Amino acid sequence: MAVPRLLLHLVYPTSSSLLLANCKPSPLPVLNIGCRRISTAAAQRAPPSEAAVDDFWRWLCERGAVAASSAATVKPGFVPEGLGLVAQRDLPRNEVVVEVPKRLWIDSDTAVASEIGRLCAGLKPWVSIALFLLRERALGTASPWHPYLDILPPTTNSTIFWSEEELSEIEGTQLLNTTMGAKEYVESEFVKAEAEVILPNKHLFPSAITSLDFLWAFGILRSRAFSRGRGENLALVPLADLINHSSSITQVDSCWEIKGKGIFSRELIFSLRTPVYVKSGEQVHIHYDIAKSNADLALDYGFVEQRPDRDAYTFTLEISESDPFYGDKLDIAESNGLDETAYFDIALGCPLPPLMLPYLRLVALGGTDAFLLESVFRNTIWGHLELPVSRANEEAICRVVRQACKSALSAYHTTVEEDEKLMEGDNLDERLRIAVCIRAGEKKVLQQIDDAFRERESELDVLEYYQERRLKDLGLVGEQGEIIFWESK
Repeated sequence: MAVPRLLLHLVYPTSSSLLLANCKPSPLPVLNIGCRRISTAAAQRAPPSEAAVDDFWRWLCERGAVAASSAATVKPGFVPEGLGLVAQRDLPRNEVVVEVPKRLWIDSDTAVASEIGRLCAGLKPWVSIALFLLRERALGTASPWHPYLDILPPTTNSTIFWSEEELSEIEGTQLLNTTMGAKEYVESEFVKAEAEVILPNKHLFPSAITSLDFLWAFGILRSRAFSRGRGENLALVPLADLINHSSSITQVDSCWEIKGKGIFSRELIFSLRTPVYVKSGEQVHIHYDIAKSNADLALDYGFVEQRPDRDAYTFTLEISESDPFYGDKLDIAESNGLDETAYFDIALGCPLPPLMLPYLRLVALGGTDAFLLESVFRNTIWGHLELPVSRANEEAICRVVRQACKSALSAYHTTVEEDEKLMEGDNLDERLRIAVCIRAGEKKVLQQIDDAFRERESELDVLEYYQERRLKDLGLVGEQGEIIFWESK
């Protein structure tokens, strides 16, 4: 019998476009209309000066992002998170608070229209925007974008900016694997851009660009960019990207849209609304993404939430190419919307994903159960896999999953109890608090999975398997479960 191959780590696709593997693990998610993913000022390590914020506001007003003839509904302000949008009057729900014309967005069109535009052909959109950002930042006050660039944070609490010592606090976690994968991806893109674009065109770049500069630009885009598709039409939208996240916002509908300025105008504007009533002087918030895990939030924005359903773990399951039934199993998986490798996100307190058990049973299928892989069962096999196939098959998946959980748990250098005790303290550095929350959450989910399969192991003798179900369908099992033998007359 084949045994399931479990890869309990996040697989980071180095060939992905920006905004990586959402993590599926999250190819790192991007912002979609209807699914808000924008910047947070919450992770700023050092807020800009008041003078810089004042210059930024004047810059916006002069360029039409804020109508000079009317009172502003929101203004940039210093808040506990760093910078945020502060209401200048009482704001009802769905009030439009920000409208930014496209000429003030920084997107791939902006890069193409700049002095480095001819270099952007063939580049990934995020790479061309990153190069534009770094060039304009190097120009300093000579850049027309400097009032905006001056308020961007030099770093965030995203794990891509953590030191080796800080990363050691998430040893054993999936977040560490994803973080290192992200950094390797950025480094590979930098090496390529340096060789093909930067070094051959030094005269267009005022100063040398390092891999750390490139990582900064990547982090800014990961945390601040809006997108109308997965990795497509990325745009930095000044002012709008100051809005912060609040867990108290439960509305999941998009609070922003891109629309035409008017009936007779072809200019696009970015429009942001408040999802709830906000009092004058209070900060306007939105909810970034209610479906994201704490690991996603930590990687993208540099914060976590104390909510159990934010704690998650991704099981990566794979049909091995060495499996003698590899072709048949892959065909069945693909017929049911899965692939050679399948990712299952499991959240704390939530049931297993509905496709996980059937996929596990498929991967483990072998021996006397292999008859189900024959073509005659091809249209019905998934229905059979949704229920226990045989005791041997069910026992195999329980054993392998529990062994995988045990192995994963052994990689952490602290226990859940030790983490929870640390979390009770008030003097934890913010990055350490993120690390403790992430590793404790992952361990709780792994223990939950192990408990579920331990309970399943205890039920192996009472579960009903394929052969019993088939005999019942044929009327060959009596009311007490006994097999009925028919004698010929």
